[in-house]
Amino acid sequence: MEFEILSVDAESAARCGVMHTAHGSIFTPVFMPVGTVGSVKGVFHRDLVHEVKAEIILGNTYHLYLRPGTSILQQAGGLHKFIGWDKPILTDSGGYQIFSLAANRKLTAEGCTFRSHIDGSPHTFTPESAVDVQRQIGADIIMALDECPPGTADYDYAKKSLGLTKQWLERCVARMDATEPMYGYSQTLFPIVQGCIYAALRREAAEHAAALDAQGYAIGGLSVGEPTDVMYEMIETVTPILPYHKPRYLMGVGTPANILESIARGVDMFDCVMPSRNGRTGMLFTSEGVINIKNQKWANDFSPIDPHGTSFVDGDYSKAYLRHLFMSGEMLGPQIASLHNLAFYLWLVRTAREQIAEGTFTDWKNKMVKKLIHRI
Repeated sequence: MEFEILSVDAESAARCGVMHTAHGSIFTPVFMPVGTVGSVKGVFHRDLVHEVKAEIILGNTYHLYLRPGTSILQQAGGLHKFIGWDKPILTDSGGYQIFSLAANRKLTAEGCTFRSHIDGSPHTFTPESAVDVQRQIGADIIMALDECPPGTADYDYAKKSLGLTKQWLERCVARMDATEPMYGYSQTLFPIVQGCIYAALRREAAEHAAALDAQGYAIGGLSVGEPTDVMYEMIETVTPILPYHKPRYLMGVGTPANILESIARGVDMFDCVMPSRNGRTGMLFTSEGVINIKNQKWANDFSPIDPHGTSFVDGDYSKAYLRHLFMSGEMLGPQIASLHNLAFYLWLVRTAREQIAEGTFTDWKNKMVKKLIHRI
């Protein structure tokens, strides 16, 4: 994988660039729709490409390992062929999902033993097996196995957790170096920088990861309960330490405002379930603020979902019609809302790229953030 910085913002750490992978180029800043089990819930691939304009999607190692299983994926020729997606794919190592199953897992220096949420069967992930499984899945970008401590973890727990993550990272790197891709194209490993809400631990983690000279870096363990200003402080602590000419990926973040503020702090890549998950419950993100489409106020509002008109979704869908679909329990409602939100997120990062290139990002960002946090 190669990363090229195309433009930088004079008033912030924002930059735009392009990542070249075996399955195509990815222009940054980029938002990556989450396709946990090999699908972005309720959205056709054709719409991801033509409506959302997604350049890369995510899969999750934990879920894909359990179902359909790596044997099926290998028979298919990898996840790209299994799901019919010819653009880049990134896989999370599954660490976050495993560690969220606190009552059903056991953590040791060797790895993590856990029970499937599907049938209770026992399984073990080690740094080595996490790399092997992601090799078998066939993702272009794979994540190192890490422990994701809660945002409320005390310093002693966070320090012990980071020590484990650093050991596992070194084993992941060794496994990558000792193995080859299975499907004839290159794969890239991103270390994950942890450290909870403690600046000293974040610096330690970033310095350790940076010394490994990876092709990209992820920042994990944020947006897990800590205050937003603390999240931004941790990003500001980490990004100056990570290599400037390598992409930086902030995992699982976040709201449209979070994304713009993080771009300003030097982050290049984002993912989050929020646009699709919130869309399914009737929350829509627009260029003027957040809408709860189920509210009575939209019952006879025949204007487009967003003031930009129908630029985000192909179809003349009014607020009144979309509310009607939700109130009627029609499955098309959550589908349209999910598609709109995803398309809006991708529009937002594309516009950020344009503003960075034109030298107007900071002023635009400051105005947009005020709108994005507004409840309409």
